[in-house]
Amino acid sequence: MAITRRQFLQTSAAVGAAAVVPAVDAAAVRQDNDPFGGFTVGVQSYSYRMLTFERALEQIQMLGLRYVELYRGHVPTTATDAQLKAVRSVLEKYRITPIAFGVERFTKDHDANRRLFTFARNLGVRYLSADPDPDSFDSLDKLVAEFNIGIAIHPHGPAGKQLHRWYSAETIMEAVRNRHRLVGSCLDTGHLIRSAQDSFNRKLDPAQQVRVMGARNFGLHLKDHDNKTRTDVVFGRGALNVPNVLRALREVKFQGYIAIEYEANPMNPTPDIRACLDVFREAVRKLA
Repeated sequence: MAITRRQFLQTSAAVGAAAVVPAVDAAAVRQDNDPFGGFTVGVQSYSYRMLTFERALEQIQMLGLRYVELYRGHVPTTATDAQLKAVRSVLEKYRITPIAFGVERFTKDHDANRRLFTFARNLGVRYLSADPDPDSFDSLDKLVAEFNIGIAIHPHGPAGKQLHRWYSAETIMEAVRNRHRLVGSCLDTGHLIRSAQDSFNRKLDPAQQVRVMGARNFGLHLKDHDNKTRTDVVFGRGALNVPNVLRALREVKFQGYIAIEYEANPMNPTPDIRACLDVFREAVRKLA
């Protein structure tokens, strides 16, 4: 049936309004109802290192989370294609997306580095949290560009009488500032807090460390730590100020992932992680 141009435009406008307005409203509702304030929040599966891979995913799903950073204790980097297919099937079963993998060491051995990137691509992650040797960056520059997978350098705290080589955002930034834009950091707030232990006395403010990394913040291991008892604790019971960290992440327009990592109570960390999530949600509400 023929219609006039005016009828066509009126009908198109009505259809367009019907299609666009609900989509905008739905987006607003999702933002308002998002308890994580737009942040991508998951768990570092090392928190569940005493549990099997599937049991860990079950616990993460029970927490209401949909993202995970996996580690080699749950998924070995030597996994075959068939094994990775099985891994992805279990992830789909629990509706959990693997967003990162690590922490992995990288060296100047380009072929070995490439194997890790190939593994990461086949697993379907966007980031590799890393502890790279200083002479590995030429190799990493090429691989992040080829695979479009980011390298997120992870700091550690004191070990014996030495600080870790990437113990702060400043040390990481000095190494990466002239590297490919996909070479950045996965800061660990617990290890940053640990830098104040013993004679080191490097009091690193996690929020300020986030600001130092700026656009090169790709991930964050969010944890609190009590330097007196030398153990991880529920957010707010140690030195971590969650609202300050989230505020800093928003200031630098953070687009990466937050992996809650809890190294205490490895046989059953879920209750403490749930308590951490309660603190996180409350911090989001305060920021809003």
